[in-house]
Amino acid sequence: MPDTDLIDLFVVPLNHAGFVYMVTGSVASMLYAEPRFTADVDVVVRVNAPEELRSAFSSPDYYCPPVDVVAVEMARPLHGHVNILHTPSALKADVYLAGEDPLHRWALALRRRFDVGGREIWVAPPEYVILRKLLFFREGGSSKHVRDVRALLAAQGEKLDFVSLESLAAERGVGDLLTEIRASRP
Repeated sequence: MPDTDLIDLFVVPLNHAGFVYMVTGSVASMLYAEPRFTADVDVVVRVNAPEELRSAFSSPDYYCPPVDVVAVEMARPLHGHVNILHTPSALKADVYLAGEDPLHRWALALRRRFDVGGREIWVAPPEYVILRKLLFFREGGSSKHVRDVRALLAAQGEKLDFVSLESLAAERGVGDLLTEIRASRP
């Protein structure tokens, strides 16, 4: 089970403000597979105006980048990203702006509703979580992403849409990595 503080601090405000979002990364991986430690939450958010994000996460409890910084990140069709910090706890949210990214659009359309500690949250489909973990592994080489992929594959098994997953992985240059990880599973 993910840390409820992360949900309370970063996901509940998104719900209250009416954002279209999905939790991804380690928190999503924990919901679909097995728990592990994480000190942050990753979310993909559709943001219409920079002020919306800042009003959902206002100071003094939060540090949200200035409106002009959020606007610059929103202008990126792909890979817009900001960090939001909860200053009293030092917990963090990595906020990926949906922008025009077709992968985000695909995943947001397939997001799933979860109950976490009595709070309803939206979570990225497991195929998206696996794909992003593969991409992050390729970028940084952290073995935690491979462990998460293995756990997701084991826990979700045949419930996964392997046709979509394999196609999306191949399009993004991580198809061989997915095949290798699937072949090495016990």
